[in-house]
Amino acid sequence: MTPGPRIPWRKSLLVRLLLTTVTIAALSVGATAWLAVETTTRAIQEERGQVLSDDTDILRQLSGFAATHADWNGVRTSVRTLSRTTGRRIALTTETGYIIVDSAAPGTALPARASAAVEPLTTDTYTEPGAQLPGIDPRAVGPYLLPAAERTQVKTLADKRLACMRRYGTDVSSRQIPSGRTLVTAGDGPSAVPPQCVDDAFNAPTRTEQKALDELDTLLTSCLGHTAVRLGGMLIEMVPGVGNPTVDETFPVAADARQKAKSCIDSARRTQLDPYVAPRAKLYLGNPSGQPAGFDLSRANKAKIIGVTALVLAVTIAMTTVVAIRLVRPLRALTAAARQPPQEHARVAVTTKDETGYLAAAFNDLTARREELEAQRKAMVSDIAHELRTPLTNIRGWLEVTRDGLLDLDPNLIASLHDEALLLQHIIDDLRDLAAADAGTLKLHREPVRADELVAQVVSAHSARAESSGIRLHAHTEPGIWLDADPVRMRQALGNLISNALRHTPADGTVTVTAWPADDLAVLSVEDTGSGIAPEDLTHVFERFWRAEKSRSRHTGGSGLGLSIVRQLVEGHGGTVTADSRPGNGAVFTIWLPHAQQPDGPTE
Repeated sequence: MTPGPRIPWRKSLLVRLLLTTVTIAALSVGATAWLAVETTTRAIQEERGQVLSDDTDILRQLSGFAATHADWNGVRTSVRTLSRTTGRRIALTTETGYIIVDSAAPGTALPARASAAVEPLTTDTYTEPGAQLPGIDPRAVGPYLLPAAERTQVKTLADKRLACMRRYGTDVSSRQIPSGRTLVTAGDGPSAVPPQCVDDAFNAPTRTEQKALDELDTLLTSCLGHTAVRLGGMLIEMVPGVGNPTVDETFPVAADARQKAKSCIDSARRTQLDPYVAPRAKLYLGNPSGQPAGFDLSRANKAKIIGVTALVLAVTIAMTTVVAIRLVRPLRALTAAARQPPQEHARVAVTTKDETGYLAAAFNDLTARREELEAQRKAMVSDIAHELRTPLTNIRGWLEVTRDGLLDLDPNLIASLHDEALLLQHIIDDLRDLAAADAGTLKLHREPVRADELVAQVVSAHSARAESSGIRLHAHTEPGIWLDADPVRMRQALGNLISNALRHTPADGTVTVTAWPADDLAVLSVEDTGSGIAPEDLTHVFERFWRAEKSRSRHTGGSGLGLSIVRQLVEGHGGTVTADSRPGNGAVFTIWLPHAQQPDGPTE
């Protein structure tokens, strides 16, 4: 075996396959990891946003409970409902850490830090949803809560002012604050009340509000140190939810005491409302399981992602290497077998049933055909040498005898030499025709040909030989059969079949030439009553230089090219030729050709 050139590793199929697979795997894993991280991060951000919204709503609702209850009794039902709807753990504890209520199972540890403090007297979670503003929660109304009769009274006055202001083109609306009082507000901000709609009764405190304001006035007077502080027109703004009282030049205190007045107002309001709200509590929020929520893209988690990615790449490379080796190994075996010398006819083992196995099987088939063609080539060269040597040897021998004066050059000798020359010329012509057919240069001059005339001409040409051999030569043709063929070549093909039949038919035998139509085909057959052909020889009769009689005697066989030429000529016309025989009952050679249409016009 001649070793082939060494393939550089950069051009190796295995290396390129590995590099391609690793690149694709790396890009795929990287893209998948990036997409997973981005999607997870976005989902976490959305989840955290939702959690923040839920946590703010929980604080707002619990602050509302604290603003409307003097203690935390009954809050357990609200906490459980909120925990179930938001999926969050909710726990309330006192300042000292005593658990008021916890939606988690008993014994579950509290989060490390409180999420917020529930204190409606210092934090307003009601005015702006989602925000925690400093100040008193408007829902902490305490003694300002109006009974039903006063609510109706204020609502009637509010509706009257609302209708009056709308008559004068003012965009106004009404709303009810937590204390039960109805307020009239402009659609786009504060709006002056038309003089026709001014009603002091609407802004006047109700009996309940007046009582609470008197208590507040007492607390405020005690803080400021005055015995008679009257709030006057600012009185109604002291009601929780009505407005935020300001201490300016209209406030009935000296200018240097206004800062203290502001502090006293805040203190007095909280002191008044304190008995009506729940004690300050700490709010703890978390997952029901007690574990932190979300996915933390910390350094440790990033290391895990990188580790998993590396593991996937390693597994991919390992599997690709195994598959690549299994793929490349038979290809290398095929390459090595292809580099073997032609005379070795090397084959490879077919170990798989995939495309590589099919390729190996096709290579073995090609090797077998090449081996067969090589054997045929050697046999053909030997047969050609034998066929040419015989007439040349005869011619040379007769000429040498004549040259030496051992034999006179008479007409019989000249006739014998002429016959040998004709035989030699016949063999050369046959070889030329076969070479032209193999090269695709065999020219055919097609024209409409009547089958009966073609058969009659060929039978007439061989009648003398048949008669001299004592063989009956008959022709049976149906009229109206036309062929699109080269008449010279078809006479040659049909003549070769008749010559072959006459050669293998004994005296008193019969050779019959027949023509008949069969669907779209015209059929020509030559049948003899000779010794026939053995079944194992039928597949070889059209091979070049093949003879059933292996001695290649001129008395029993021709050159061995006649039937090969018949097949080439018939196939050149787009037809087929077959042989059939039973030993002892003669042989039948049948030509199948396309049936041609009868030409227009009269025919002779």
